[in-house]
Amino acid sequence: MNRIFSLFIFMSIGFAQFDSYDLANYPVERDSIGLPKPVKAMFKSFLVPGWGQIQNQDEWWKPVLFAGIETIGIISSFNYGKRAEDIRRQFEAYGDAHWSLERWYNNTKTIFPDRWEEILIGTHKLGLKIGNSYYFTDQLAQLVQQYAWSEIAVIRDRDFYENIGKYDQFVGGWDDPYDDPFDSVGNWYTLQKGSVESIILTKRKDDYRDQRHESNILKHYSRYAVSVVMFNHLVSGLEAAWRANNQSKNIPKLDLNYNPVNKWGVGGVRITYAW
Repeated sequence: MNRIFSLFIFMSIGFAQFDSYDLANYPVERDSIGLPKPVKAMFKSFLVPGWGQIQNQDEWWKPVLFAGIETIGIISSFNYGKRAEDIRRQFEAYGDAHWSLERWYNNTKTIFPDRWEEILIGTHKLGLKIGNSYYFTDQLAQLVQQYAWSEIAVIRDRDFYENIGKYDQFVGGWDDPYDDPFDSVGNWYTLQKGSVESIILTKRKDDYRDQRHESNILKHYSRYAVSVVMFNHLVSGLEAAWRANNQSKNIPKLDLNYNPVNKWGVGGVRITYAW
């Protein structure tokens, strides 16, 4: 009888004092819910290299290193890009001043007397505008029969500035004093490329090509600097996450929740895993 009575009292205390709808009986650390520390450090350094290292309280040189690479990369990209654009405007002005459509037409007839029409048609085209109509240079032989040169305008777009420096087809447009284009001296000369190809140059065309090449090289440097900046973000973020992960140790913690109602003082078991 005493055993039954004791069991009844124990069960009454155990169940009467526990409210399954009371959140206080569920020891969850709600304030700690959020992104894990390594994830926070990673995203901070993805945004601003070095920020995650500051969160991890790393040695001073780490955030300085990542921030320094970021600064140098951004400044280098800007400076290279600006210099490339300055030279681009310079070589385009040079091409505008020393290459003309009418001269190209007349010199092509002189350089290639037997196949000048074939050269005009060529494998590449420049855009032309007459009034509100658009044409291409493969139609030039017919257009000059119908319109005055003052009416025919060449469209000076990106393709124009590439073609006049790159292809022999357009070499006749340069205003160097004309001489034999197939010798190796003078204002007009032939430069051998490999064993099967040669390119016709003029001194002004060669100067133009050098300027354009320099601009393109600087553009490549600017893109390389941007790549370094992006890689710096990635490395900084991964390093910050790795460091924070090591600091957390990733060791599960086992705790007993205190419950004053229970005569043994145990209200449950809590397992915490930090990552």
